[in-house]
Amino acid sequence: MEVLPCPVLVRFPASYPTGMRDDLVSSSCEVALARRLESELRAAKSAQLSCGEVLLPSDLLSRVAAQVISLAEVEPCGIRGCTLYVDFVSAVDYPEPRRIATVKCDPNTVSTFEVTLTLRQDSRSIGSWTNILPQFIKNLTRGGTIMISHNFDITKKKLYRSYLE
Repeated sequence: MEVLPCPVLVRFPASYPTGMRDDLVSSSCEVALARRLESELRAAKSAQLSCGEVLLPSDLLSRVAAQVISLAEVEPCGIRGCTLYVDFVSAVDYPEPRRIATVKCDPNTVSTFEVTLTLRQDSRSIGSWTNILPQFIKNLTRGGTIMISHNFDITKKKLYRSYLE
């Protein structure tokens, strides 16, 4: 497994203002997480989604990564303690969410929280004639296209209890 390049301790030159240092670290983590999500979705495209291509909105992965990073800021291990589950909801084939990917941000760190990302099929593509085809025909052709909606849901589950709770 790949470890996301999110440094625990980074030494920046004194010329950077404090706010800029935080922005540099968080932006590098966001880019790394967005790339990791992209690679997991590429792998899920043929394995779990059984389609030829998956169309994503251009800013979807960066918005997801930014939100996951902001959820991780208050955690004891930060993003390193995150396990991210990616679920997909297709209104036609599977009305229930199905897990298509799992991203363990740092396999050497015990997970302190789980984030479940739920992606949905875009409603504009639901009425397409290819969605009526039986699943075995889709598996034969492997040429279907799935459009992912701009909207997504993120839920966070803590895996520990703090002393104050």
